Amino acid sequence: MSHLLFIGGIGFQEILVVMLIVLLFYGGKKIPELMRGFGQGVKAFKDGMQETTKVLEEDTTPKEVKEEKKDETV
Repeated sequence: MSHLLFIGGIGFQEILVVMLIVLLFYGGKKIPELMRGFGQGVKAFKDGMQETTKVLEEDTTPKEVKEEKKDETV
C-alpha cells in the first residue's frame, strides 16, 4: 500500500520521517507516555460518539415505542 487512505497522500516514508523527528524531540522515554495520552484521547472520543449515538437514537424513537419500553421496565 503506497499511502494510508485516512491520511490522504502521506506515504510510509513521510510517516517514518515524522516518527524519527518525534523521537529526536521527545526521546525514547517520553514516547510511551505520549502514546498513552493519545490512546486515552481516542477512547474518550469513541465513548463520546457512542453516547451521542445513543441519545440521538432515543430522541428519534417514536413516542409509542418509548411508552412500551417504560411499561416493560416498571
